[in-house]
Parts: sequence; C-alpha cells; structure tokens
Amino acid sequence: MAIRQPIVTVLGHVDHGKTKFLDMIRGSAIVEKEAGAITQHIGATEVPMSAIEKISGNLIRKFGFKIEIPGLLFIDTPGHEAFSNLRKRGGSIADMSVLVVDINQGMQQQTFEALEILRGFKVPFIVAANKIDLIQGYESKNEEFSKNIENQEERAKKLLDEKIYALVGKLFEHGLQSERFDRCNDFTKQIPIVPACAKTGEGLPEVLMLLAGLSQKFLKSQLTIDENIPGKGTILEVKEERGLGKTIDIILYDGMLKVNDKIALGGKHSVIETKIRALLKPPAMEQIGQTAEKFVSVKEVHAAAGVKIAAPDLADALAGAPLLAVKTGNEAKMIEEEIAEVKIETQAEGVVLKADTLGALEAMVLLIGKQGLKPKIADVGDVTRRDIMEALAVKEKKPFEAIVFAFNVGIEPGAEEEAKKREIKIFSGNVIYKVIDDYQKWISEMKEAERKKTLECVVLPARMVFMRGFVFRNSDPAIFGIKILQGCIRPGIEIMNEKGAIIGKLEAIQSQNESVKEAKKSQEVAVSVKGAVIGRNLAPGEELLTFMPKKNFLELDKLSGFLSSEELELVEVIKKLESQKEKSKGMVS
Repeated sequence: MAIRQPIVTVLGHVDHGKTKFLDMIRGSAIVEKEAGAITQHIGATEVPMSAIEKISGNLIRKFGFKIEIPGLLFIDTPGHEAFSNLRKRGGSIADMSVLVVDINQGMQQQTFEALEILRGFKVPFIVAANKIDLIQGYESKNEEFSKNIENQEERAKKLLDEKIYALVGKLFEHGLQSERFDRCNDFTKQIPIVPACAKTGEGLPEVLMLLAGLSQKFLKSQLTIDENIPGKGTILEVKEERGLGKTIDIILYDGMLKVNDKIALGGKHSVIETKIRALLKPPAMEQIGQTAEKFVSVKEVHAAAGVKIAAPDLADALAGAPLLAVKTGNEAKMIEEEIAEVKIETQAEGVVLKADTLGALEAMVLLIGKQGLKPKIADVGDVTRRDIMEALAVKEKKPFEAIVFAFNVGIEPGAEEEAKKREIKIFSGNVIYKVIDDYQKWISEMKEAERKKTLECVVLPARMVFMRGFVFRNSDPAIFGIKILQGCIRPGIEIMNEKGAIIGKLEAIQSQNESVKEAKKSQEVAVSVKGAVIGRNLAPGEELLTFMPKKNFLELDKLSGFLSSEELELVEVIKKLESQKEKSKGMVS
C-alpha cells in the first residue's frame, strides 16, 4: 500500500486571481531548480514534497505536521467547469480545494457558487484571501505571511483584519466557521483563511503547508491506495490530437494503467470498451526546448496522475465520466450504474437541463437548486426539438420554469425554431455562473413586467381635494378641478368621500386641455365624474378617495416594492373606511 498525492483544485470568482495563484505555485516550484522539483502531468501539475519542504518547511515544523504524502497534484484548469468533471460515484476525486477570494472585493456570486459546489461534493477547502498587496499601506513580499505581517504598520494590520473578518462573517452566514489560519483552534471545525498575494508569492508557504498538513492529518485513509490494482480514473477532457485522432485526458486517482490494458469508460450513448494504445505525458521540465515532441510515451502510470490516453473508438467519450481498467468483466455495468445515477433527481414538472459533461450536469443541478429549481430532464448532449416540447408542457402551470439551460452544448436548428415559435427561453453559454446570471436577470425582468401588467389593472390608492373655483359642470357628468394629495388616479375607477360613500365613476382626466391616462401626487387636473352632482353629493374643498374593491387588496399584496410607505398607509386607511361602511350597512339592514 502507498500514500498518493492529494488532488487539489482551485476555485473562485472571475478575476479574483485563480490562474495567477496556480502560476505562482508552478513558478515557485520551478524556481527551486532542483531535479524533479516539478512534474508536469496532462491537465495537472505535481509539486513534490521536496519542493514543499523547501518552501514551507519552517511552517510545517511550527504547526507540528508530520508529512508522509509524496507531494500535491494541482489540477491545471481552475474554476467550476474543470472541478465538475472531477467526479466519481458519491462525490469528487478532488481531495482538497483552494477557494481564492479577492480580499478587497470579498465574496462574490461565483465564490458563493463555488462554495455550494464544494459543500455539495463534500470537498474540504482552505480560503486564499488574495491581493493583500492592494490593501492601503500593506507592503507585500515574496516570503511567509507569518513573517511579513510583523513588519507592517498597525493601520495596515487593522485594515487586513477588518477584511479578513468580513470574509469570516460571510462564511458564517452560509453556516461555516472560519478564522485566519494562525488563529484556528480546531481545523476540523474552522476553515483556515490565508492572506496571500499571487503577484509576490506571499502566503504561498502557508497555503502549501496547510494543503499538505491537513491532507496528511485528516485524509490519510482515502489517500492510501494499492498502486498495482487496476486503475480508476475520471475523464477530464476529450481532445483531437494530430496524428493520434480522438484522445482522452484523464486523472487517475487509484491503481495503475499500462499500455495494452483493456479499459471501460462512459460514452455519450453507451459504455465504450477499448484497449490503451499509448499512455502520454508532457516532456519533463528539463526537456522542454530540447525536444520537438509534444508528448512522451510511457509504459505505465500510477495514481495520482494526469495522463493522455490514445485508443480506438474514443469519438463518443464523455468528459466527467468514469474510466476503469477491465479486470472482472463487470466494469461496464458499474459505469452504466454510475452514469444513470446522475439522472435520478428529476421530477414531472421542472426545467430542462442540457450539458456537455456529466460533471457539468451535476454542478448545474446543484446551482439551479439554489434558485429553487429542479430539473424535469437532465441530460448530456445538444438541445433538441423534443427538449423544447418538454419545456412547453410545463408552461401553463409554471411559466417561469418552461425554460432550457444549455451549458456548453449546441442547439439544433429545429429546436431553435420551435423555441422561438413556442416562446420557450433557452439560456446557453460556456460559463456556468453566466448562464445562471442570465436566468436571474430574465426572471427579474419577467416578474417586473408581470407586476407592471398587474399594476395597470388594479385600482391604486389616491387622496385628492376638490379645488375651490374650478367647477366646469355641475352634473351628468360633473366636471371639476382636483389636486392629487397622495397616490395615483386613472379613468374607470370609482371615487368616494371621507365617509365611504361612493359619489361616482371617474370617466376622464384632462391636464392642460389634453386627455391623460393617469394623474399622480401634486398634479392639478380636471376630471369628469359620472354620478356626481355638485351641491348634492359633492362640494368644493372636500377631500376624496379612490374606492378599492376587496379583490383589489389581494392584488396589491403581489405588488410589494411598487407602492411607497405613504401609499401603503393610504391603502390601510381606505380598507378601514370601507370596512366601517360595510359594518354600518349591516347594522342598518
């Protein structure tokens, strides 16, 4: 039995420094310039323990970690999409993750999405609070944060602490306890936050120390593997390579693979069984520039490793799907069962989800769940006409769920035409958070339009005064001048006096001799009111109110945010007045 390298991913919001952070890790290991300081894998970078010891040795000893792991394997592509393809039954092959947050901007939308994905897949993580060099007065250096913090001015230290505890507060809102790494009392309960700067390299020793130390301390059992058993891996990417045809880039997380091994892997339509023709890795760091070869062939590879596989029949291989070396003959069935599990969380009514990989599909299910949505269909592949018809079936009962999410996939021409014809919205893109963001904007716009439509149909509260000296006709209809004291009036409403008695129906409004559709607070307008007779049920100087039918009050409840606090108070006054009038009628009868 052997202990393999933990597989580490880097997640975070766009522009918060994920790529720079990975470059910093690779760059620092290369700078050490010792033989084998860094091993480049397909889709991953291995930083051996010798390099970590050189960079973080003092801290490892200070925190009392005893390290046996051979190093750390960092997945090269940061972000949600790469992470979502690191899937295996019941979770992720990622052992740990670094959540990169711009300390000055704090937690952003993509950060929260990354947080939900990590929690959903039960992957432990640390927070790298990046860009400390932009904190006013802070001077970042290429060394341990623990040393450099001592040289900062008190004002800069205070500003840093304020920003750290803003992050602590946000994480607490999401049910997570956290603390600056050197103030953590219990790493099993608190997420360590490391102040860092990807530009200077400050904080890197602490990040590497924590990743190595916490993996060793808490993940030893899952890192202990038999290197010689048949390999288990996950497909990161399917790529066309010149001279090789379709190839797959995989992360091997258990066992070993050899050239000529039979393998079974997930395909778009069914399980693919084939034989490894070649195992390929990038040339060693010292060979780059000395060889024109893009890849170097190896006879075998042991976990954990990133490797490219060339084999026949890989055209339909599916990124995010499992790969197993064939030993018992049951592997194809195991893969079928695992892929089938992705589709179980569907329901009779819900949205349609289409993605290019199983991992992306799972990540989408997780993230739309946070929007209160569940999928009716969740499948890999392009959007078809059938998908549009499935969404249409939901439209009558749940119009806001009659939609299609299409992540990194095409839309068949027939499907696009049908969607336009049936008015089914398709949210497509190749960045998950952007697709979700587009949906949120659309929902806001649709609900706003719906509220405005409701607003046009309901009677709004208004208080007005009959202006003295502005009588244009006494009756049939009465035409006179009013000033709006509160709210808004429109033609078609009924007007009542302050005792709750209806005096007539407002037929038209004129402002400066022109008909208008409405009049608002502070406006002075002429109105014609059918049923009103000046001198009998109406007198100059009298205050008037809009009469509001009972069902109108229910409609107004849906319009929260549209009415001012003053208007809401007026609604209550009108409601009370109408209720009293109703009671007095009952007593008379």
